Amino acid sequence: MPKDYTVLITGASSGIGRELAKLFAEKGYNLILVARNMYKLDVLKHELGIKRRDIKIDIIQEELAQIGAGQAVFEKVKRMGIEIDILINNAGAGYVGAFQDKVFEEDLKLIQLNIIALTELTKLFGAEMVKRKQGKILNVASTGSYHSGPYTAVYYATKAYVLSLSEALQIELKPFGITVSALCPGATQTEFSKKAGKKDAKFAMGAKEVAQVAFKGLMKRKTIIIPGLGNKLFVKIPRGWASQIVAKYQKSLYLK
Repeated sequence: MPKDYTVLITGASSGIGRELAKLFAEKGYNLILVARNMYKLDVLKHELGIKRRDIKIDIIQEELAQIGAGQAVFEKVKRMGIEIDILINNAGAGYVGAFQDKVFEEDLKLIQLNIIALTELTKLFGAEMVKRKQGKILNVASTGSYHSGPYTAVYYATKAYVLSLSEALQIELKPFGITVSALCPGATQTEFSKKAGKKDAKFAMGAKEVAQVAFKGLMKRKTIIIPGLGNKLFVKIPRGWASQIVAKYQKSLYLK
């Protein structure tokens, strides 16, 4: 069990982020939970606090789809006087539909959340970890990081960035005792699908199962973590074939 180790988790109010918060709490880590929904954060804090009264749980309400949100979170943590030992960039969003049918503002919000906020938080907290010569960073990418995604083009593109960044930083930061891992889940039973305007796929993994795989992979210092045999096989499919599969899949779930 860690002693006074603190984990910061974005997108902690639901889905994979919520399940990771529960896992880290069970292991005795202190938590800083970040999300835009304050009510859900309060509920989760209360739930975890009942089970583990020996850990410290702080919550931060922040809309990471806004410019400067990463810096705002960093400054709030600094004012708390807390050092982050593990950073989990879990917050993310997507939309589905034909690229030309979506207004550009939606693309900007998606890029701000999935790329800019993640990069900003990684750079700010990563610099602190470099000074201490220890730390772990988990960036939530996707099996979509490996292929193009017709009818969810911008989302897949942002996740390709997350995977590429994580692999590069794992090499750069390893000499400083820092592990950088990319979690690449496939379809998962979370609120993500509902917000993106689709129903969950029948083969979607549970968020708890994905979180358990992510936790084990991070602790084992894996650079890439892909939960589930089906997802491991899917990322091996040639890009051209995979793109056609994705197009048919997205149309069947999203487009009416």
